[in-house]
Amino acid sequence: MDAAGISLEWWIRVIEVPILVGLFKMMWDIKKELVTRIDRVEQRQGETVARLREELAAFKLEVARGYVPVQLMRELDRRVSLQLMRIEEKLDVMGPRARGRRDLGDGFAE
Repeated sequence: MDAAGISLEWWIRVIEVPILVGLFKMMWDIKKELVTRIDRVEQRQGETVARLREELAAFKLEVARGYVPVQLMRELDRRVSLQLMRIEEKLDVMGPRARGRRDLGDGFAE
């Protein structure tokens, strides 16, 4: 021991060991806090993902409700147009026959 009464062994026991224990405890607390924060972030992220999925499903349902009738109306319009074209074709074919009959019918009336 030197004149001040401080030896290497005393320095290690009195100063360095408590400092190392304090550093270890500080690192342990930091690790525990980080794990807790990560868990909270993961939980919040999971909740956000679930909420976004629900909102997306609701939006898809709204889009389906809004656009399916438009598609049905297009299909109905197409079918009606095809039917009207068939009727028009039949009238075009029957038109000259009908005019001929009318001309013949007019002759009988006189």
